[in-house]
Amino acid sequence: MVGAAESVPGISGGTIALVVGLYDQLIDAASAMVHASRTMVSGVARRRGAGEGLKALKAVDWPLLLPVMVGMAVVLVLSLKTIAPLLESHPVPMRALFFGMILVSIAVPLRMMPGRFRPLDGMLLAVGAVAAFVLTGLPAAEIDRPPLWLVFIGAAIAINALVLPGVSGSFVLLAMGLYVPVQHAIDERNLVFIGVFGLGAAIGLGSFVKLLQWLLHHRRQVTMAVLAGLMIGSLRSLWPWQTEANELQAPSGSIVGPLLLMLVGAGLVLTAMIWEAKQHKKNAQ
Repeated sequence: MVGAAESVPGISGGTIALVVGLYDQLIDAASAMVHASRTMVSGVARRRGAGEGLKALKAVDWPLLLPVMVGMAVVLVLSLKTIAPLLESHPVPMRALFFGMILVSIAVPLRMMPGRFRPLDGMLLAVGAVAAFVLTGLPAAEIDRPPLWLVFIGAAIAINALVLPGVSGSFVLLAMGLYVPVQHAIDERNLVFIGVFGLGAAIGLGSFVKLLQWLLHHRRQVTMAVLAGLMIGSLRSLWPWQTEANELQAPSGSIVGPLLLMLVGAGLVLTAMIWEAKQHKKNAQ
């Protein structure tokens, strides 16, 4: 589900992780993996061996992380060949479906706030919403042959969108003109391009995930407010009726079909939220 979300501009894999109740655990596991990698590299560089790094690797929650990573990678590749073309050929109904999904998902970070909603939380929510609204309103750039340094930087930025609900990694790549080149590199098995992209993603994630983990554990209330705001602002990119230049339009043509698809999308996420709540209650008991 996370992989499928990342293939669609406007939807964040972090949103899906929130809805199914895995967000905190995934951030903690990713942080542990980053720490283990740094420990191993530091040990080898200082000629102390990789012993401490291997111990740190054993502390990573692999039973959680590995299935998520494999599932995300496989479905991301499949989605780029299925969902992405559908979004191009049937933009209004597909965006309507995703709009309903994200609209209901906004309730997830609000429910995860440890305290009551405060005026400060409202201000931060508004800031996050405006930031995401502006970001998703940027026109898509077009670059036929991006230089490898831009591929590296784009991957480092886009991977952070993976762990931020409301910020789509695909949309970041679109705004930087890298979305189509990434698709072509996968189709053509361009190992150099893919290798540079992977390296940039690894470094970018390692630089950000520790900060996000600290915020979740020490500033959870305000962090959830910002995440909810980002999700609200991201709805702009999923408004069904818009031009190719991301200009919003009033509903036109038959609106019954898109409205029904919005309800279907909302129902799917609501079902996932109810299932997650029951699982959480069961585990707590």
